[in-house]
Amino acid sequence: MSRLAPVLQGFFTDRLAAKRVSPHTIAAYRDTYRLLLLFAQDKHRIAPSNLDLNDLDAGLVAGFLDHLETTRGNSIATRNLRLTAIHSLFRYAALRCPEHADLIAHVLAIPTKHADSTLVTFLTRTETDALLDAPDQSTVLGRRDHLLLAVAVQTGLRVSELTALRVEDLTFGVGAHLRCTGKGRRERVTPLSRPTATQLAGWLTQRGAAKSDPVFPARTGGHLSTDAVARLLALHVATATTACPSLAGKTISPHTLRHTCAMTCCRPGSTPAASRSGSGTRTPDPPRPTSTPT
Repeated sequence: MSRLAPVLQGFFTDRLAAKRVSPHTIAAYRDTYRLLLLFAQDKHRIAPSNLDLNDLDAGLVAGFLDHLETTRGNSIATRNLRLTAIHSLFRYAALRCPEHADLIAHVLAIPTKHADSTLVTFLTRTETDALLDAPDQSTVLGRRDHLLLAVAVQTGLRVSELTALRVEDLTFGVGAHLRCTGKGRRERVTPLSRPTATQLAGWLTQRGAAKSDPVFPARTGGHLSTDAVARLLALHVATATTACPSLAGKTISPHTLRHTCAMTCCRPGSTPAASRSGSGTRTPDPPRPTSTPT
């Protein structure tokens, strides 16, 4: 019998640390194993600290994956991501616990589930303009939300990249741009339109923001969470739907703004939707990002 706890801890401290895996991946793996341990505890009536590797056989893992879809209502894509995390743990365990080779092989043989491809949702220029007009820019939070949405549409940053932005990541003046470290620890520099750069500079001056402060802070002053961005987006989509009814027929998430940037860049003669000034007048379109998001 091999205790699960040392294997699980070694996976985080040895394997993930050695590979310099991103914090987001580590968090996703941690959440997967937390859910798996809770499921195993309910099935075996054994505390997680007392579970053995034998307790996580292929039958239990398959049951856990079904539980994700049927009870928790997770999508097939989420189910497959959870399985990927489990496979990573068991590939590590294969080197640590060869006496469980057969059990490990059966878990690794569990296949991912095929999911039908869905059409990419993106916003038209009219829908984008309505969304950018939705925040009440007479309030501090409204100005923050307007700028966050404008930067998201113009640059195509992932929501995690947006929330992680600090003041020191922005450069104003000639060739205004922002710098971020994205997926795979790749650093990316993306230009900002002159109107958006001007509004961002004014926004930061008004706040008296320090270099280490987040560009788009939460009410408490810290970084926004991805869930908070999803909530504020849903709020402004609901407001924008009044002026642009076509938004009601779309499922819009923060990643939709990334797709909107990509689709706008690919459209001949078009560039990402422009930011609007507080007076509601139209401003020039921004330059294209350095690369098309995928």
